[in-house]
Amino acid sequence: MTDRLSGSATEQTSSQTILESILDSALHEMNRERSGLLLSGLSAGLDIGFGPLMMGVVLTLSPQGFGDLTTELLLASVYSIGFMFVILGRSELFTEHTTLAVIPVLDGQASLGQLGRLWGLVYVGNLVGGLVFTLLTILLMPELGVISPTAFETIAMKLVSHDLPWLFVGGLFAGWLMGLLAWLITAAQETTSRLILVWVVTGTIGLLHLPHSIAGNVEVLFGLFVSPAISLADYVGFLALATVGNAFGGAIFVALLKYGHVVRGAN
Repeated sequence: MTDRLSGSATEQTSSQTILESILDSALHEMNRERSGLLLSGLSAGLDIGFGPLMMGVVLTLSPQGFGDLTTELLLASVYSIGFMFVILGRSELFTEHTTLAVIPVLDGQASLGQLGRLWGLVYVGNLVGGLVFTLLTILLMPELGVISPTAFETIAMKLVSHDLPWLFVGGLFAGWLMGLLAWLITAAQETTSRLILVWVVTGTIGLLHLPHSIAGNVEVLFGLFVSPAISLADYVGFLALATVGNAFGGAIFVALLKYGHVVRGAN
């Protein structure tokens, strides 16, 4: 019985340490200058584009396409590349902050205004970075010779062909997973462990084709620019519902629940 209690206390202490680390990190980001946050968000929006770009390459070179297990697993793996660049490179990603930046607000150390400022700057930076990456890739695409415009259309259609409720619910699950990843990354001590966590979690998002507002921004923009089948209304509808779903998923299923269980356990 004593061993069980000791183990429980150790686990709770570890959770408190994670929470304290998240609070320190989130408060630091909230107090950064606007230009720093915007540039960091821009960098993340650029870097994350390499995932959708590699998906286009794999889909172009694969004779099977979507539905083939090997191709699906490979697509999910390369989808993770952009997230690895962003998270291990410590750039600011909106879907991480749907959990991280909410916790100081729950703890009473930050206001909703500070949360909105952080979310807004990072989100705008992410979207602009994704747009710039998409335009640069389209300029390079004919000379690369390994990407077909049809591949980008196929990838985009996987996200915009669903009805609106699915986009919200799918976005909620993607935000939930990204919030969980943010918590786990804080808990992990080694770069290798963090790399594996990013690959597993974001690979799951890719395998399930869940709508991630920032990576999906690049995926759907590719389709918008290269295919008449993707309209501006498709893009706006996807982005709006994916963003709201991501925010709810990270804030409610991770930030609120994990903060609650750690604080109540401490008491």
